[in-house]
Amino acid sequence: MSNSQQSTTSDKGTVLAKDAAHNTDTTGEVAKNEARLLKKKAVVDQRIAAATEERGVTILLTGNGKGKSSSAFGTMARALGHGQQAAVIQFIKGRKETGEQLFFGSHPQVGFHVMGHGFTWETRDPEREKKAAEQAWALAKQVLSDPAVHFVLLDEITYMYKYGYLDEADLLAALAARPAHQNVMMTGRTAPRALLESVDTHSKIANERHAFASGVKAQVGIEW
Repeated sequence: MSNSQQSTTSDKGTVLAKDAAHNTDTTGEVAKNEARLLKKKAVVDQRIAAATEERGVTILLTGNGKGKSSSAFGTMARALGHGQQAAVIQFIKGRKETGEQLFFGSHPQVGFHVMGHGFTWETRDPEREKKAAEQAWALAKQVLSDPAVHFVLLDEITYMYKYGYLDEADLLAALAARPAHQNVMMTGRTAPRALLESVDTHSKIANERHAFASGVKAQVGIEW
């Protein structure tokens, strides 16, 4: 065998050895990944098995980021898809009808209520706002005691406690006394400590970036 042939054979052997080593390493990594996934699955399966309680939950969405009400309405759509009855009480009245109100307002499974001439982002009249908040809360209490309603959305309700228009103790009592199967979602940037500590689920949405800060104006279908 010539020197060139010996060199070629040697090179091929080296390549094959490297490929074999690479395949061994890859197989080992695959096995490790599979083991990690199985371990995670075992933990999840254990938690699923331990979650045996069946009841409605309270969910609170806070934070400065965009998407709190959007998330809540999306969850309501999920409930409606399963044939559940829902109710919405919006505690802040905007200048325009929102897409949510236009879409869900006439839905046969939804009772949609917007707080009257009270709290808005444009004008401030504390006495008028307090009266409107109390009227909206009276309606909310009726909904929270109605076993026919499966899903309740109290949109922007936390602002009513920030400004002292409502008593948080009344909300906590109503949530505790509601029908066992009823799910309730509440939204607002901040919330009373007692409410934060009492809900089943609390998610805080952060503001990482917003188009408005880059000069993009608010638009229909996105902001309202």
